[in-house]
Amino acid sequence: MKIYTKTGDSGQTSLLGGKRVPKHHIRIECYGTVDELNAHLGMLLDLTTQEPHRGRIQSIQAYLFTIGSHLAMEPGKNNFKLPPILEEETASLERHIDEMNASLPEMRNFVLPGGHVAVSQAHICRCVCRRAERQLVYLAEQEEVHPEIVKYINRLSDYLFVLARMLGQILNVEEKPWKPSF
Repeated sequence: MKIYTKTGDSGQTSLLGGKRVPKHHIRIECYGTVDELNAHLGMLLDLTTQEPHRGRIQSIQAYLFTIGSHLAMEPGKNNFKLPPILEEETASLERHIDEMNASLPEMRNFVLPGGHVAVSQAHICRCVCRRAERQLVYLAEQEEVHPEIVKYINRLSDYLFVLARMLGQILNVEEKPWKPSF
């Protein structure tokens, strides 16, 4: 497989289906941000030694590739057989959130990110995920986006927040509550 094609040298790229769009098109921004999130999750995976969290992160990474492929598809085209977008993936995140949350202390304040590189990386993933969500919502206002993708990305940011707290607990990191200075 040849890595470079030179077809993007003029600032255009192709969606699956053949349509050419500018590289700054919101659809490209969406799947590019999902890809960025996936790369950050790879770093989080490298920093996380605990199961079942490693396996869950890897499953999320694989599913983000599915989401990216759907976002890369030209609206209205079905030229390629893509893995399905499943409500079960969102439900699975919700179960994992509830499971982790049950063993965490109740939150009474916002929590400042940090304390350990794995905790910080989970928060970076959460922030990139929120950006992906904002871009997806914007894209969905203009073009068709499978609604389950937006739900999944929304729930994923919640999962990443709770995962950051869980990793902090596992690593004996004291949570630093945000205390406004007024």
